[in-house]
Amino acid sequence: MRHYELMVILDPDLEERTVGPSLDQYLTVVRNDGGTVENVDVWGRRRFAYTINHKQEGVYTVLEIVTDAPNLDDVDRFLRLADEVVRHKLFRLPDSEATRRGLLGAAPAEA
Repeated sequence: MRHYELMVILDPDLEERTVGPSLDQYLTVVRNDGGTVENVDVWGRRRFAYTINHKQEGVYTVLEIVTDAPNLDDVDRFLRLADEVVRHKLFRLPDSEATRRGLLGAAPAEA
């Protein structure tokens, strides 16, 4: 299992109470393949440095994911196709950072 950080910027027209359910439908792919979403941190509305899709701000969300890599292609595809997702970026966390955040003990060790 590997440790990832996923940042998603959602359309500001979404209400903040619907952010969780909107993200949950994309993360079911991770959960169905045995992965887990360890932390969901909603930063709220932030102003963009430049206009994106005629919008000046977006709802920022950072997720910590523990999963195998094959199902992340599906998550990436779903996020690219979603109308409410303005931008997203997926990072693989180094083991030292995953240990610092307490994620390394959350996943079973690789055989």
